[in-house]
Amino acid sequence: MSADAVDPRALLAQILDPVEAWEAEHGAFEAHPSLGVPRQRLDGAIAEFTARLTAPTDGEEDGIYPFFHPRYAGQMLKPPHPVAWAAYAAAMRLNPNNHALDGGPATGRMEKEVVADLAAMFGFPAEHLGHLTGGGTVANLEALFVVRELAREAGTPPAIAVSEAAHYTHARMAHVLGLDVVTVPTDDRGRMDLGALEGPLAEGAVSAVVLTAGTTGLGTVDPIREGIALCRRYGARVHIDAAYGGFFRLLASGENGEGETSGARGLSGFPAGDFLAIEDADSVVVDPHKHGLQPYGCGAVLFRDPSVGRFYRHDSPYTYFTSDALHLGEISLECSRPGAAAAALWLTLRALPLAPDDGLGPVLAATLRAARAFARGIEASPAFRLWREPELDIVGYYPASASLSEIDAASGALFDRAMAAPEAVYLSLYRVDADAFPPEIVRDRPHARILRSVLMKPEHEAWAESLVTRLEEMV
Repeated sequence: MSADAVDPRALLAQILDPVEAWEAEHGAFEAHPSLGVPRQRLDGAIAEFTARLTAPTDGEEDGIYPFFHPRYAGQMLKPPHPVAWAAYAAAMRLNPNNHALDGGPATGRMEKEVVADLAAMFGFPAEHLGHLTGGGTVANLEALFVVRELAREAGTPPAIAVSEAAHYTHARMAHVLGLDVVTVPTDDRGRMDLGALEGPLAEGAVSAVVLTAGTTGLGTVDPIREGIALCRRYGARVHIDAAYGGFFRLLASGENGEGETSGARGLSGFPAGDFLAIEDADSVVVDPHKHGLQPYGCGAVLFRDPSVGRFYRHDSPYTYFTSDALHLGEISLECSRPGAAAAALWLTLRALPLAPDDGLGPVLAATLRAARAFARGIEASPAFRLWREPELDIVGYYPASASLSEIDAASGALFDRAMAAPEAVYLSLYRVDADAFPPEIVRDRPHARILRSVLMKPEHEAWAESLVTRLEEMV
């Protein structure tokens, strides 16, 4: 099927026209005069609003970085697909609430369908439990909530093990839930050290382990396949935080588990087997507002065993009456949730399906190739040193210097210079402990900042080499 360029304005009109026609079927009425806005005041407010959104990022409080442009490779930010924001805008006009089918019958059904799509992507059974959330933080909160409730039922320690490279949300949400946290060191590749994990498991000190499929720091994937086997040996529950990297599961779908698809073939370092192993986990979260091309915020939590829905059980005196079907609010800790998020994801997955060689698959493959091209450019440059071979689409690197203090200072200086330059290159920084650096680097401070580039837009594939060249010019 040939792909056509998407005209965002035409697309929005195409979607809004039938919505407006449907609204007209319900009969005309006069809007209340209190909702009117004087034209002059509105014009002034809009002018100020657009100026604040698009003001130059010169250190002033206002303004937004050009997240849409390939020169932006700083944080995990990219524009939603026009299909997604057009669908979101149309559904937002109707303002459905996916807490109950009373408030979002159509978008509630869409949510159930996209959750089933995500579950199938991860290899979860047809009978599962899940829903969308406002993002990965709430999704992980709900997964850890179930961990706590199961521990209470079983009389096991209300404690989890997480890697020292895992997202900080786990410690924060564990604090909210009253869970103890055992922090496990990482190996020389930045993955959870399973040897260090076995001790707490053998001692019965933790009831669940969080494994990460794509850390938000450097895109590292924990040894999920071996980690799940280890946890099963000791009867521990396994939760996968795939908020960032979950959609890369699409590129791991090969018979030999080694990424032998057209999307991932030949890409060094891609841990296909670990992505395939997610199907054996107990729960997983993923953020469609990252690699799923959705607007913020859209996360999802999925449970293999639907019986954990018992922990959500509650009632309401004024809702859940319009249908005997399961209302999404009955399996969610959040109450009001935007039906527009489900609508946007539903339409996106129909336009760009979850497939390795169609839809989202080629988008993801392009970002992997971009990261590897960027890494090759860094390796070939005398000005930089590559931190590690990228597994996903985040690359760490640092200026070629003899000591940690020099690396830290040079990284900070290039960060400032690159962000402020004409035709800026937008980067980010990442703090690394001294022991992780190569032994030839003088350790004259406890840690140092290195540079970090997130090549998560498919357009980065065409820009990777030129971005390295531009950075070399600014060293």
